[in-house]
Amino acid sequence: MLRLIGHRIAMSIPLLLIVSLIVFALEALVPGDAARTILGENATAQSLAALRDQLGLNDPWTVRYGDWLAGAFHGDLGTSIISGVDVSSSLSTRLGVTLSLLIPSMLLSAVAGIALGFASAVRGGVLGRFIDVVSLLGFALPGFWVALILVAFFAVQLDLLPATGYQELTVSPGGWLKSIILPVLALSLHGITAVAKQTRDSVMEVLEADYVKFLRANGVSERSVRYRHVLRNAAIPVVTSLGLVSVGMLGGAVFIENVFVLPGLGSLATQATLDHDVPVILGVGVFFTLSVIVINLLIDIAYGLLNPKVRVS
Repeated sequence: MLRLIGHRIAMSIPLLLIVSLIVFALEALVPGDAARTILGENATAQSLAALRDQLGLNDPWTVRYGDWLAGAFHGDLGTSIISGVDVSSSLSTRLGVTLSLLIPSMLLSAVAGIALGFASAVRGGVLGRFIDVVSLLGFALPGFWVALILVAFFAVQLDLLPATGYQELTVSPGGWLKSIILPVLALSLHGITAVAKQTRDSVMEVLEADYVKFLRANGVSERSVRYRHVLRNAAIPVVTSLGLVSVGMLGGAVFIENVFVLPGLGSLATQATLDHDVPVILGVGVFFTLSVIVINLLIDIAYGLLNPKVRVS
């Protein structure tokens, strides 16, 4: 297991380099720059040229990337071109908001998805068909569209929850809970349906296995068959689905934060992209890449715990 962790960490270094290089190169190809953002559309050519020279924007993008990379290797992600704030400080300030959105969404997707999928598989009938229909709807409906529907119904029509905004957990636990309910529901809907569908399919496949029939024929209780044998052996595909859902939520959080005006990393990345604030864009990109690496590592560890053959290999 330690060997696996070491291998994943070693592989993360070239991945981070590739992602940061792609982000930097793409930003260099986009029309406009931070100088234009700072001075506005009415700025003169002379003032733009002077500011670009001051900010180092006239240097080739390869030189600027090399400077950023040298700092990143020493733990310095740079300074925002627009605000002048240290990028690491900006990320740490907004990280709590994004985690308040992602962690409950992932937990809700896992718990509700597995429970619905398992119940659908062992009971079948109307519940099974209902899960199939809801899964198709969950896959088909875009997250931002679901978010708008939730806002229109729960915030506008019923006036039960705030439509936008965020409150810190440490300031008002009740206000924090109200501010994340709709964003979490919007972000987790696709995850719940995806996990439920995968759980249902996996459990139904295991239920048809010969060893399950053998266990039942030998008088093993149905509860033991379902929860001790079936659920465990159906878990690996479900864990894979949870990993894919979690990675997808990282991208979905960007849209959800903008819809609900949450001051998290997603909205920070959006504003930085509009402002051509390259250090901030790179900082957020590094964070999301590290998150994907950690999620994949956790999935690999879960494989080893669930299947000894995987652990040995």
